[in-house]
Amino acid sequence: MGKLIYVVGGARSGKSSFAVKLAPKLGKNVIFVATALAIDKEMEKRIQKHIEDRPKHWLTIEAPTDITSALRKHRIDRGVVIIDCLTIFITNLLMNKLTDAEIEEKISELLEFIAKSGFTAIIVSNEVGLGIVPDTKLGRRFRDLAGIINKFIAQKSCKAYFLVSGIPINLKSIRSL
Repeated sequence: MGKLIYVVGGARSGKSSFAVKLAPKLGKNVIFVATALAIDKEMEKRIQKHIEDRPKHWLTIEAPTDITSALRKHRIDRGVVIIDCLTIFITNLLMNKLTDAEIEEKISELLEFIAKSGFTAIIVSNEVGLGIVPDTKLGRRFRDLAGIINKFIAQKSCKAYFLVSGIPINLKSIRSL
């Protein structure tokens, strides 16, 4: 039975670093699933920094639009899988013209696959609902969809951390209801 750990926070809050430090504590075999696409020089630099910040011996799987198929293809059945980052994954699917329902279905398939697996998944995502309301229809659609999916994943996870200025807050330990 697979385990799901959710790591969320704002931009540059330390989410990825936290996940990279947490993973080896949970298992020896760590696999990193990258969703970002190097669409410009700035993204190339960000991706390179992420590569430099994780151990060289970890397997990296690039899966910008189909994480579940990538995991199935590699026959991952144990260890730890870091999926970084869910909001970039959602963006990629939006840019590929998927509907909200199709995107939610892809997320449901991924969570179902994780639940049936033997590995621990750490899903990293951005909290995008704490800022200003986007001024474009696509921006509002993204923010709303990411919020719905983040809430769904947080509810399904056994552990959930919110990163603020590099400090992790264990969300499941402070639930009031």
